[in-house]
This record gives sequence, C-alpha cells and structure tokens, in this order.
Amino acid sequence: MTITRRILLAAPLALPFAHAARAAGWPEGQTIKVVVPFAPGGSTDAIARLTQEGLQRRLGANVVVENHPGGNSAIGAALVAKAPPDGLTWLNVFDSHAALPALMHLNFDVFKDLDPVMLIGVTPMVVGCAKSKPFQTFADFVAAAKAKPGALTFATIGNGSLGHLGMTLMEKQGGFEVVHVPYNGGAPSMNAALGGQVDVIIGSAALLSPQIDGGAIRPLLQTGAERLPNLKDTPTANEAGFKDFVALSWWGVFAPHGTPAAMVDRYAADLRATLLDPAIAKQLRESQQVDVLAQGPAEFAAFFKQQVDTWGAVIRDNGIKPD
Repeated sequence: MTITRRILLAAPLALPFAHAARAAGWPEGQTIKVVVPFAPGGSTDAIARLTQEGLQRRLGANVVVENHPGGNSAIGAALVAKAPPDGLTWLNVFDSHAALPALMHLNFDVFKDLDPVMLIGVTPMVVGCAKSKPFQTFADFVAAAKAKPGALTFATIGNGSLGHLGMTLMEKQGGFEVVHVPYNGGAPSMNAALGGQVDVIIGSAALLSPQIDGGAIRPLLQTGAERLPNLKDTPTANEAGFKDFVALSWWGVFAPHGTPAAMVDRYAADLRATLLDPAIAKQLRESQQVDVLAQGPAEFAAFFKQQVDTWGAVIRDNGIKPD
C-alpha cells in the first residue's frame, strides 16, 4: 500500500465560526481541562500549552492542561469520552488517535463518544539519528538494515503511531527489516534517540526539528510532498525512491459526545483565533513546523474518518498489535 496525498483532504481553511456561538459561556469559577494523552514534552503537549493562555483569555475561564499518557493515547481519550458533555473537558490528539479502533480493544467508540471540534494542522514526519550514529543518509540506514535484517532499531511515540505505520510501509516498499521500539510519547522517544539507545527515530517534524536545529539529531528523510524550508537539504521519501509516499502528522481536538453545539463552536472559534494570532502562528510554524489549518467540526469529521480508514487498513494488513 502506498500513502499518497489523498490521505490529507484537500479542504479549504475553515470558514469563520458562527457569531452566535460567542454567546456560549461556562459556569463562573469552573476550570476547563485540556487533556493531552501523552507525556509532557511532545508536540501535542507543546501545542496545548502554547494555546493555553490565548484560550484562557478569550474564553474568560481558567484553562489547565492535564497529561494522561498510556495505552497508545487511549487512556487519555477514554477519560474525555466518559466525561460529562458540559464544555469543561477537551481532548487534544495526535495522528495516533486514528489508529486506535484497529489497534486496540477500546472501552469507548472514537466516533460515537467523541465529537470532532478542530483539525489544528499538519506536518510531515522526519527520520533522524543521533550524530554518534554512522548514517549520513537514509540510504545508508537502509543498506545497513539489509546487511543485517532485524538488527537495527527505530523509535516512535508508540505502536500504531504514524511513525510506526509509515516505517512499516517503507520496509515493505524498500525491502528491508528493522525493529520497532515504541515509547510513551515524544519526549521519551527523543531521549532514547539522543542517548543512542535506538538507531533512528521517526516522528513529526515538530518533535525532531528542535534537536535538528540544535545539532543533536541528523535528519535523514522527510515524508511530505515537498521539502520543509528548514530541511531544504533533506530529501523527501519520494525523492529517496519511495514512490508517491506522502504521510503527514496531524493534531486535532475532540469533545465528549453531546457537548452543546454553541460551546463547541465558541471553543473552536477562540482556538482558531488563538492559532491564527501572528505571534502564535509564527511560533507554531518555526518551532513546531505546523501548517495551521484550523478547520472546524465538519471538515475535521471527514478528515478523521479518512484517516481511520486508511491507517486501519495498514494495521490489519500488517498484523500490527498494541504494545
């Protein structure tokens, strides 16, 4: 199976949200929780914290970010799915959320128990290695893997993550075999790569870029249709011989099913305003490499359904199991 540009819906930027939603309010003195189903330090956590102050100011309510890692992000997602639909609990997810139905036996339904709120944005994945590793190019890594099948390792944020699925497809297409080492989030996987405990790491550009910019990680490959401006010397997977291979990481927001539409629209409107604030947009673009889309519930619902269908097939076809 080849991942193509069709994975990302060709939808326009979200239209302005209904002005009527501005009237939605929250009980005075209540705290709004933004649940991140990963450990602190990864890109999902970083985006939640980057938008926290702007949301707090625009919503006029206290906003806190809570990390609930584990279960390939299912633990945090389940907490939100079972939370009261009162507008006080929201879920920030990463691309791995689309893999959950095929990967796990869940105690909630990703479609029936969670309502889509916003597709925040997308970015390519990047494969990189510590400077202490011998690989100068991705071709070097593939050659070493072919010379010793099953001897080399790659780190990801967890089983069923886009990094895991993307590398699995490249193994099939490239005829090499490496060992997956899943970690519980971006920070642990990056620490393993920096410490040389794994041969390479594959993750979103948001995760790898700070360490690449700091000189600790050497970029080998990126999975976008075009090269990122800050990685202009790093080839895309297509350029490296993986025909039509494009796979994009993404971030989104869900609410417990049944959250009042006015609250969903108000939250989405204020999150969109926060994301598009020039200072925040610049930081997201430069530090997290996020192509901000800020698409609303309808666009996100269609996109998410496509992601579940696409990556679910990869999981089933390759017999991928949870941690």
